[in-house]
Amino acid sequence: MDINRREFVRQTVRTASVAGVIGVASPLLAQKAEEDASAARRVASIVDTHQHLWDLSKFRLPWLKPGAPLNRSFLTKDYVEAAENLNVVKAVYMEVAVDPNQLLSEAEHVIRLCARRDNPTCAAVIGGRPAAEDFGQYMARFRNSPYVKGIRQILSAPEECLQRPFIAGVRLLGELGMSFDLCVPPTGLLTGAKLVDACPDTRFILDHCGNADPMAFLPDAEKRADRQDMPPGHRADQWRRDMAQIAKRKNVVCKISGIVARAPQGTWTPAHLAPIINHCLEVFGPNRVMFASDWPVCTRRATLRQWVAALQEVIRSRPAGEQRKLLHDNAIRFYGLA
Repeated sequence: MDINRREFVRQTVRTASVAGVIGVASPLLAQKAEEDASAARRVASIVDTHQHLWDLSKFRLPWLKPGAPLNRSFLTKDYVEAAENLNVVKAVYMEVAVDPNQLLSEAEHVIRLCARRDNPTCAAVIGGRPAAEDFGQYMARFRNSPYVKGIRQILSAPEECLQRPFIAGVRLLGELGMSFDLCVPPTGLLTGAKLVDACPDTRFILDHCGNADPMAFLPDAEKRADRQDMPPGHRADQWRRDMAQIAKRKNVVCKISGIVARAPQGTWTPAHLAPIINHCLEVFGPNRVMFASDWPVCTRRATLRQWVAALQEVIRSRPAGEQRKLLHDNAIRFYGLA
């Protein structure tokens, strides 16, 4: 934001100089300067739509590997520290793939967190199993909750989502006014699009830029020099085409998130992320994109501050209004955040 503020100061100085010469027009110019200043201030406000928190003294996360950096508790105080001075005004909790037997406990825990007023977490996307026989009963608990906004189930095999029970569960979310977070491999985007087509009255959020891998966009020499044991799981051109296809569905929004966790180790720059970010912004448009940190998963490669700074660098030439929508306004509108 420092770059934007410096540019704003220069623009304001020029405006003030012109106003001093053209006395009649100065009130209009002064009003324009104040509007620009207001827009610049609003751009700085951030709503984080994908905040993870977990307390390993309370919950079991089967996907955590022993000895891995993420295999510890990440609590609200840790998030607040990571977001210090970033002006994160609100955050939406994202389920953390707890042991399936703890889904209800996780939901109840985060609802209590949202009800407090001493932290930025104000809403939640909880874990759920749309294909389960008791999914309707499970969701009935949250029908009137002001905090539960949707459900996510990560799909390692995207074809699961096309089974009738799963589709019925996702349609139920639409009836309840809730959303479904679509988290599929980059090669499963068109399968995800079929689920969207089957549930036209449900709102979908496509997580993590469709799980694009920045490595897929690098020259072959750089791909070979980094992560040789983890080649990109998709082609760049295939991802671009499939993202453009799913973006045609107007009930889908895209989270700009996740990609920094797969950036080249120790050598990444905003330029490594720019092709993915810019394509998402172009195909979804300024009204259907939302910033998300994916903290603390993002710390595999970057701090929260580094990820925000990289994104701001990529989008800094875009109009202030579009930046504000991405970082703040679209999330407020989509989730109905007060």
